[in-house]
Amino acid sequence: MQLSDQQNFNQALIKLSVLLYQVDGMVSLSEQDYLSDMVDSLDWQSPICPEAFLNDTIYQTRKAIDTGDALTLLRSLKNDLAFDAEKTLEVAMAITGVDGERSEAETELLSVLTHKLLAKALISGKDTLQ
Repeated sequence: MQLSDQQNFNQALIKLSVLLYQVDGMVSLSEQDYLSDMVDSLDWQSPICPEAFLNDTIYQTRKAIDTGDALTLLRSLKNDLAFDAEKTLEVAMAITGVDGERSEAETELLSVLTHKLLAKALISGKDTLQ
């Protein structure tokens, strides 16, 4: 089954969110609540239920972090996240700040996300608003 661009974005957004909340090694209840609410708000268009996708993503993300592949995982999401760069940035900022502090690891990934992976999409998106 071919997934829509929207669904590819939804899945990439979940992967990004899980990566950002797990990268510092501490998972707070506020981060989990934010993720759960965000997943519930998505227009899900996949034969795989969101809960099953999320569980697999948590496992895959933990593996990537443990093997030092967090940046590789982040970079692999670039094209799908650019589908809605503004929403991506909104979610990334929210999930890294919902527990009251951003760790150095979270800040590093946010910097790569905004300055390298989404920079073009964010700038061109702002041009259309003016």
